[in-house]
Amino acid sequence: MTSHGKLRREKGSLAEYESQMKDLRAQLTDQIKVLDSQVEVKQQQLSDLSEFLRRRGDIEAEYARALDKLTERFTHKTKKKEQWGQSVCQVWSVLLTQTRLESREHAALGDTCCNTLTQRLIHSTEDTHRLHKRSKEVGIQMQDELLKVTTELQTAVKTYNQYHTDCLIAEGKLKEAERLEERHTGKSAELGPGQSGGQRRSSVKKMERLMEKRHGRVQETQLKCTKARNDYLLNLAASNAAMNKYYLQDLSTLIDCCDLGFHLSVERVMRCYLASRLRIQKTEETGLKQLEAAVTSLDQGGDRDALLQQHDAAFCLPFRFNYHPHEGDQVCEVSAESQVRYELETRFQQLQSRLAAVTLETEEISKTLKATLTALLDSMCDSDCNPSSDVPSGLSNEAPGGSTAPKLTLAKRRANQQETETYYFTKVKEFLTSSSLTFKLQAKHDLLQDAIQKAEAVDSDPSRMQCARSVRVRKSRPVSQFCHTLFTTDIVSYIQSSGQQIPVVVESCIRFINLHGLHHEGIFRVPGSQREVNLIRDAFERGEDPLSDSECDLDSVAGVLKLYFRGLEPPLFPYDSYSQLLECVQIEGETEKAAQIKVIVSTFPRPLLVVMRYLFAFLNHVSQYSDENMMQPYNLAVCFGPSLLRGVDSDDAVARQPQVNDLVKTMILQHDIIFPSQSELPGPVYEKHMTLEQEYCEPITEEGDGETEHLPSEDEWEAVAMFDYVARSPAELSFKQGELLVLHSKASCDWWRGEAGGVKGLIPHKYISVLEALCVCPDRMRVNSDSASLPGRQRGSEGSPSRKPPTSPATRHLPEMISRQMNSVFKELLSRQPPLQASALATPAAPAPPAPSSSSSALPQAAPAAKKVGFGLRGRALFRPMD
Repeated sequence: MTSHGKLRREKGSLAEYESQMKDLRAQLTDQIKVLDSQVEVKQQQLSDLSEFLRRRGDIEAEYARALDKLTERFTHKTKKKEQWGQSVCQVWSVLLTQTRLESREHAALGDTCCNTLTQRLIHSTEDTHRLHKRSKEVGIQMQDELLKVTTELQTAVKTYNQYHTDCLIAEGKLKEAERLEERHTGKSAELGPGQSGGQRRSSVKKMERLMEKRHGRVQETQLKCTKARNDYLLNLAASNAAMNKYYLQDLSTLIDCCDLGFHLSVERVMRCYLASRLRIQKTEETGLKQLEAAVTSLDQGGDRDALLQQHDAAFCLPFRFNYHPHEGDQVCEVSAESQVRYELETRFQQLQSRLAAVTLETEEISKTLKATLTALLDSMCDSDCNPSSDVPSGLSNEAPGGSTAPKLTLAKRRANQQETETYYFTKVKEFLTSSSLTFKLQAKHDLLQDAIQKAEAVDSDPSRMQCARSVRVRKSRPVSQFCHTLFTTDIVSYIQSSGQQIPVVVESCIRFINLHGLHHEGIFRVPGSQREVNLIRDAFERGEDPLSDSECDLDSVAGVLKLYFRGLEPPLFPYDSYSQLLECVQIEGETEKAAQIKVIVSTFPRPLLVVMRYLFAFLNHVSQYSDENMMQPYNLAVCFGPSLLRGVDSDDAVARQPQVNDLVKTMILQHDIIFPSQSELPGPVYEKHMTLEQEYCEPITEEGDGETEHLPSEDEWEAVAMFDYVARSPAELSFKQGELLVLHSKASCDWWRGEAGGVKGLIPHKYISVLEALCVCPDRMRVNSDSASLPGRQRGSEGSPSRKPPTSPATRHLPEMISRQMNSVFKELLSRQPPLQASALATPAAPAPPAPSSSSSALPQAAPAAKKVGFGLRGRALFRPMD
């Protein structure tokens, strides 16, 4: 398929999402419009009813004639209204019908209609408007949450497409390398013996290294693609779950909130009207019973369902978001393959714990919500507002001064009612947010559970357990070869002196958290162990990378990252920009605020911008998992604000902290707008789906029931023979003490594949010591990590120690003096290595080394302790200078 065809297909899937998002936004806008129109209808209904009762009281003297005109008037008006709220319309119909049958009215009835009921309807109109306004705020917030989820889905789609494109490119390069290898093999066969053996071996090795590099690149891009696809699928499930929750439950709740007390107010007014009528008009019992039946049939749920059906286009559940694989990707489910299995299992456990806590919290909020709703409805239905049936109608005309106490009581009751309303809507908001979060977490939980169960079923399949599995573990970074304070320093000076565009502590901590802690609850908020924080800090100061494995505590690693930025002097944001940045907080619009911040930040030195872009992209990525780690952008701003932004005068730091938090929150949310892109500012950028760096990974083999599968290393190692060895079979090599050997790969824990004097074969591990790029300095000797010394492992000129030039063939035959010097180094090296026991593999058992002689007893005794399963010696320790 051509690149244009792939691009069109990618744009097609993205365009479909864009179309769905556009339709969703339009539908959400229509919902708000419909709810606004309904409150106008309800207010008009209450206004009409109030006018009806007032007129009824005014025309008591002309009862017969006026009632006929009144009923005709409102019958004509109701026909023109939108037929929403069928139960309320039914009450209207019965009321008008019974009104036509009335022939006389008592004076007390007029007073009741003109005062008590009219006042209640005015209150109901106010309540309806106020409740609708609050319900609209809640609805807009829930719509924003829904749009946020779908926007995250769009971002995940784009990220997935990008990584899958990289995967396809890598696979194409691998196929090209395979074709090149086939042509090279055929050309070598045609040349035959005419080509020298050294040239043939050199070209073969070059092709092998090229193939290994291309294979590694394919594996890395496939892993990134898998992570991006998993993130895409999880966001897809969360988006669909959020939409289902919003359209099937939240909309009903919002409509109920809009109608809160409306039907009850109408019912109470009408019952009060009925009570007054029943006291004076027993002759109309038949008609009033019909009206009472209509009032009793007021059904808030039924009217809500009728509204949903009548406006089906605005309230119907949209189509589900479907998964669209990129460029023929065959995987359409969350994958728990070996390289992401541990990550998914850890995330599943954290998700399970978080889901249980949120579910319990939602249940408690639901109980409180029900109790508050009952209290609120009781307050609305207070019997003090209803006239007593035992009070004669003639006593309703009290003196003006006698109504002061009831008015005060009514004002107090209404104040209590509004306070209860505020608390009720707070709980409604909490319930909707918590229940929506539960649905999203449950959707992710179910997907992860299915993926893990399938992976366990595959692992338990006997047919898949015959071969050993090859996994990759992270090796130590190279020890820094320059001396410069890392903590409590000027970051610009450090970057310039070290050549590291991203300081090693920042890069290592962020990579560690990306791999292991994005879903960790309370990351950066929960403090770690101070002792472990100090140990990690001291290791970084020594030039080591203590995060080369995943044994460190996540909270302690997060604490080290905060400690680093807190100790910078000057801080990451220069002092002279402190006041200017805080002034940006006063800007109302988020877009305008981000634009002004960008203008200020663009004046910073380029090294600072690279670090800021890297850090804030990482913090934004952490906030995207706030459903699981509970670290929203504001929480992250609270944790990082004081460390990143400080003024020269520390007296107003506490007073300005809210502004600092708001500024950092904006920069986290708008980081892609504020900071320049990689095309505008070359340098490292943060990757959402990180893997163990290729240059810091090495293969290890797990034992299986069948033959072990070995992965060759990317490079060769040099070793020195510690003893004489005579081969016992044609597959083994013979060598003398002090002879230099070349190691290609590990055959087992006891044997190496290598060569001696140009002859290839097996070399016993116990008879040799592996050299790892020894650098002899005037005052000390250090063994570097093989990632910094072996060919092909250099990361570049920035931030990496320069590689030592390869030694010439003449130098490889060590003179006696250098041999003694090397033996002294190995004594020190082997004495510092803890003893490790190797597991038995399918290769021949290595022979035990000969008994040590008196002249070299120290070194052979230490040799077994230096053995490490599957690897040679790997150390970062500094050695004492030789005497």
